[in-house]
Amino acid sequence: MTQTAQQLTVSAKDAICEALNQSVAETAVTTMLAQNFHWNVTGMAFGPLHALFQTIYEDHFTAQDDLAERVKALGGHAEGQLAGMLKRSKVAEHDGNGTAEQMVLTLAKAQETIAATLAGTAAIAEEHGDLLTQDLAIARGQTHEKFAWLLRAHLG
Repeated sequence: MTQTAQQLTVSAKDAICEALNQSVAETAVTTMLAQNFHWNVTGMAFGPLHALFQTIYEDHFTAQDDLAERVKALGGHAEGQLAGMLKRSKVAEHDGNGTAEQMVLTLAKAQETIAATLAGTAAIAEEHGDLLTQDLAIARGQTHEKFAWLLRAHLG
């Protein structure tokens, strides 16, 4: 049965919010990863990678807000501490030192990780009849898969 945020049970909201907070955490860590690489990329591909990394971190900054606001719409608490996000995230920080190729590969893997997390979030939302969260998670997952493809295209 399809349900709106107010119709969901407390346990359904808790499960969905936990999945959404995982998605927020990984998106936040990847936002900083992309911005870090934007600042530190060098080499012959500087121009296009500098621009692509900026496109990614700007997209992700907005996505963090969309995901966190869905947590709030469900009555949950949106994780807002960096330490909590880092602890929760399956995407690790990076110091920004490395070749352009290493940066691209690291960021592509992060995109794939977030896409998988969002697919799981969509499945949890579907299980509870929360099609609105499912739709958000699917759309975000598709965006991350596209970014993974764009990044991997740079690797040949």
